[in-house]
Amino acid sequence: MITSSTTTALSVLKGMYMAEAEYFAAGGPGTADFTPLAPFFSQDVVLHQADALPYGGIWRGHEGMERFFLAMSRTWEIFDMVEQSFLSSASPLVVLTQVHARSRSTGYELDFPILQTITLENGQITEVHPFYWDTAAIAIACTPQ
Repeated sequence: MITSSTTTALSVLKGMYMAEAEYFAAGGPGTADFTPLAPFFSQDVVLHQADALPYGGIWRGHEGMERFFLAMSRTWEIFDMVEQSFLSSASPLVVLTQVHARSRSTGYELDFPILQTITLENGQITEVHPFYWDTAAIAIACTPQ
């Protein structure tokens, strides 16, 4: 059953993904602006990234999210969300995303899935847990030899 809260949750998430894609399309470190992304995240948002990733760690609040997006744009020259499947429609949302990416430091390209659980409260994202199938492959792709 689709409810107004379901529609709102999916709308928030889809809006955030569109803003994220625009952020990455802006061209990387120092050229993209976090401002269009900020309204989608609560002031006390927490993002948990696997430690093995070049942008691994726990990122907190808007300041942390801004630093995270900067770290992502330093890592990836291209980060295209090729296909997304929304596997749940209420918080916590579950999203499977197929990604095509190119490392900024090595030029290496790879395709990989990310599964995320995303918690929303009052129309904003409060917590994100991304799960990568192969963090080692990502680390290798982003590490100059």
